[in-house]
Amino acid sequence: MPRRTPKIDRARALRQAVNTPEDRAWQALRKLRVYGYPVRRQHPISIWFADFAIVRAKLVIEIDGSIHDGNLAVQKDAARQADIERLGWRVIRIPARAAMDADHVWSVVTAELGL
Repeated sequence: MPRRTPKIDRARALRQAVNTPEDRAWQALRKLRVYGYPVRRQHPISIWFADFAIVRAKLVIEIDGSIHDGNLAVQKDAARQADIERLGWRVIRIPARAAMDADHVWSVVTAELGL
């Protein structure tokens, strides 16, 4: 059996502590597998964990709740996003309220994927 790493343990813990907007987004995003775009939840990228990642498309989908609204959080998010983008990933940010609508999440992500 493969050895678990701290990153795998952390990702597993984050997946188990999912909030409602992320769960709604997951219900929409998991259907992308049929189109050849499997989605990973709490996927590690460098030192970060993406809410959702489509490795094949190097696309990160972040669900931003109200905790992301403060000035310090905005600065941290920008630095984190810039770091992820330097690694060749594209980042989509969806507000938590919008993520409650699975159809909205689906339309935003499929448009980005060109589906």
